[in-house]
Amino acid sequence: MAKPLLYKAPPRWQIWAFLGGALLIHGIAVVAAIKREAPPVDLSQIPTAEVIATLEQPSDEPTPPPEDIPLPEPPPMPEVQPEFHEETTPPPKRQPNQKIAPVKAPQVGTPKPPGMLSITGARALAINSPRPEYPYEARSRHITGSGVCVVTVDTSSGAVTDATMAQSIGNPILDNSATNAFRRWRFKPGTVSKVKIPITFTMTGASY
Repeated sequence: MAKPLLYKAPPRWQIWAFLGGALLIHGIAVVAAIKREAPPVDLSQIPTAEVIATLEQPSDEPTPPPEDIPLPEPPPMPEVQPEFHEETTPPPKRQPNQKIAPVKAPQVGTPKPPGMLSITGARALAINSPRPEYPYEARSRHITGSGVCVVTVDTSSGAVTDATMAQSIGNPILDNSATNAFRRWRFKPGTVSKVKIPITFTMTGASY
């Protein structure tokens, strides 16, 4: 009967022999690679180039002056027209038979016809000018307002013949108080025909 085959490890000397051979081959390859490096280049044999620079001497000839550029002529000055022209038209000749009308001198002291005056001018010509009363009924109700009264005057006597409200104060009580007072006014005869009187009623009374 045959015996079974069993694995038998190689001896140690064979293992060390394989390792030593591998290291030897690796060292030989490294040495061969170092020897194959190219030798350094010798730069001493390269020729050098010399650069020679020369400076040009300035010439003694003077530099010609720049050419004169002609300047443009200035525009002509505008003609200034005089503001005033002296008239040269001769005066018209007077006919020998032409009559010259005399110039009338203004008459001094001629009275002007009476017209409508404002209260400022008429107050100086008034002989009697009573102030309108503020009625108690309007004062107790605090009624105020402004208006314009026009009075008509008899020029011969200076007495007021009519008084109307051209602009109402806004309350009939105050309108009646103003017209009743202005009807009692009197002016110098021949001076006033109509007077325009603005009037205002406030809590302190009437003013014009």
